[in-house]
Amino acid sequence: MTEPTKPAPTKRAVRRAEKVANPFLNSETHARMRDYTERDAAVAKELKAIAERGAGKRSQDPRTAPSLEPLRPVVKKGIALGEMFNRIAAGTEKGLWEPWMTAFGFELKSVNYTQTPRNARLALDLGLDSKAAAGFTRLGVTNWRSLVAEDCAELIVQKATEKSLFTAFAIFYVDPAAK
Repeated sequence: MTEPTKPAPTKRAVRRAEKVANPFLNSETHARMRDYTERDAAVAKELKAIAERGAGKRSQDPRTAPSLEPLRPVVKKGIALGEMFNRIAAGTEKGLWEPWMTAFGFELKSVNYTQTPRNARLALDLGLDSKAAAGFTRLGVTNWRSLVAEDCAELIVQKATEKSLFTAFAIFYVDPAAK
């Protein structure tokens, strides 16, 4: 008796199995595109590619995410971003987290002050007017949105608001320090 053959996978199943390529992960491609495309349209194209690819989930903790490495030593409001992440994980200076994070383009989405199992859920604004854009640009990282999307745990991308074509956030989790 012969074994029954499996049906060929549908196009939808194949698409789910393979991640869509994001050409903006390559900094040279990103730079070439930025040379010939106005700023708003360039960001919209990059955010569309990010939304199609989805979150990379490579390094979901902002303390270790390679894409955030250039920003961690940057000091705003008297404290480096890396130190702020460490203080969030330690659970100290709770009242200062939100204004410190805002200065770097992060939004504090939720906090678990009891430190079980997560300490904080942070959203980095990937939009056109993100405060993080200036920091990354000053440091020479032009395709930072795509790099951050590869590290984050989740992506929130919403199309067409009154203010912009896309609103997008990369979600990271700060886990409590191991005891």
